Amino acid sequence: MRPGTGRWIVVVAGSEALFMDILKPFDDYETAALAAIASAQTAAELEQVRIEFLGQKKGRLRELQALIGQAAGEERPAVGRRFNEVRTVVTQRLQERADAVAVQEAADQERFDVTLPGTPPRLGALHPVTQTINRFRDLMGRFGFEVVEGPELEDERHNFEALNIPPDHPARDPLDNFYIATARTTSGGPVLLRSQTSTVQIRTMEKQSPPVRIVSLGRVYRPDTIDRTHSCMFHQMEGLMVDRNVTMAQLKTLLTLFARAFLGPDVKIRFRPSFFPFTEPSVEVDMKWGDSWMEIGGAGMVDPNVFRAVGYDPEEVTGFAFGLGIERFCMKHFEVDDIRRFYENDVRFLSQLQ
Repeated sequence: MRPGTGRWIVVVAGSEALFMDILKPFDDYETAALAAIASAQTAAELEQVRIEFLGQKKGRLRELQALIGQAAGEERPAVGRRFNEVRTVVTQRLQERADAVAVQEAADQERFDVTLPGTPPRLGALHPVTQTINRFRDLMGRFGFEVVEGPELEDERHNFEALNIPPDHPARDPLDNFYIATARTTSGGPVLLRSQTSTVQIRTMEKQSPPVRIVSLGRVYRPDTIDRTHSCMFHQMEGLMVDRNVTMAQLKTLLTLFARAFLGPDVKIRFRPSFFPFTEPSVEVDMKWGDSWMEIGGAGMVDPNVFRAVGYDPEEVTGFAFGLGIERFCMKHFEVDDIRRFYENDVRFLSQLQ
C-alpha cells in the first residue's frame, strides 16, 4: 500500500523506483503546503500561501499537474488520483486555517488594549446657539465672507460716534445701555458692554482699505425687557461688504440666499423700510413663522457719514451692512417659540436639540 493514498499500487520490480520518483514531488508539495499553512498568522499571509500553492496561473499546483502528463500510460491514473488527493487536503486545511485566523483577528480587535491612551467620555454637547453660530460661520464662509472678532467692552466712539449716532440720540441713553461704572478708557471716556456687533465693522475699516467683506459673530447687551423673543444678552451676526458699486439688490439677494440655506428653500423672507443711523436706506428683515412674521435683523446701505468716520471716501466706495439675530434663527430652526428656554439650563430640554 502506498502511504497517504489508501490504495494498493502494483508495480513491477524494474519500474518501482521510477514510479516512486514521479510521486515524490506530490509528497514534497503536500508537506511544504501544510507547513506554510500552519505557520501563517494573518489573513494576508494565508493569501500568499494560497497564491503560492493553489494559484491557477503561477502556483506550484500547476507544476504538479504537468507531471501527470509525464507519467507512463499505466501510471497516469494513480498519479492523477494522488494529484487530486493533495489538492483536496491542502484546500481543506487552508480553509480551516483561514476560519481560525478570522476568529482570532476579530477577537483581537475587541480586546481592550491597556497600552492605548484613554479616551475621555462624552460628557456634553454643543449648545443649540453654539451650533447655530458654527453653521453661520460655515455658510458665510461659503459666500466669501471672512470672520473677524472684536471686544465686548467698547468705548463710545466705536459703539456710537463712528456709527453716526450723535450724543443726543436716544440710543445713547444710559438707561438703554450697560455702562461700566468702574471702567474708563485710556483717554478717560466711559466704557460699556457693546450694544451691537456693528462696532467690529468700524474697527475693521479703521485698519483695512476697501474692498471689505467680513462678518462678526458674538454677544451683545441691551437692557431689554425679557420676554418670549427678547433677552438682555443675545447673539448677533454683523455683516459688511464695501467695494465699488455695491447695491441694495446684492444685499437682499445675499440675505435671502442665506436664510434659505439655513432654514430651507421654503422659508419666506420680506424686507420692510426702516431707519438706522448707520445705514441709508435701511430695511428690517422678517421671516414668516406660522401665521405671523418675526423680525430677524436689520440691514441697509452704509451711511456716507460712517465711511467718513473711518477715512473712506463715500464718492469712491459703497457698501451694505446687516445684523441678524442668531437666537431668532435658532428658534426657527429648532421650532422653539420662547428664547428663554435656551438659557434656563434645563439639560432635559437641551439634550433634545443635538
